[in-house]
Amino acid sequence: MKRFFNLLTACLLVVFTSVNLQAQDALPSVAISDLEGKKVNVSDFARDGKITVFSFWATWCSPCKKELNNLVDLYDEWRDEMDIEVVAVSIDDQRNVSKIKPYVNGQNWDYTVLLDTNQELMRALNIQNVPFTLVVDAEGNIVYKHSGYVEGDEYELEDKVYELAD
Repeated sequence: MKRFFNLLTACLLVVFTSVNLQAQDALPSVAISDLEGKKVNVSDFARDGKITVFSFWATWCSPCKKELNNLVDLYDEWRDEMDIEVVAVSIDDQRNVSKIKPYVNGQNWDYTVLLDTNQELMRALNIQNVPFTLVVDAEGNIVYKHSGYVEGDEYELEDKVYELAD
């Protein structure tokens, strides 16, 4: 009987893991705010027919800010060559939200910036820490995920977006 329950448990684990992985193939329907306080449903980015790069960051995260700064020049080039958007999603909590807009205004970022102050989107995507980057293709499918950042990771990301644009 114990062998049966172990087998059943293993089968259920495989089924639930498969369902969870399939659920991550599309952006969740989560409403978060932009810098002006307007609510934006993230799933709308999956419907606009563009390649979308989501970069999750925080004002206290040096690698996050380095990644977004290193993407600035590449993003200008990408927009000239393909239909793409970069969305910087801050996970700063309510205590630090007042720091975000001044910081963004002081950078040379031409990104859409969203505020995930309650980390609802982060939890819905099962993101454990920042920096975290994901790419959504023109059909709205999550096709690339990358955790962490080291100098040069932006070129791996660039290869992925050009591959999608072909």
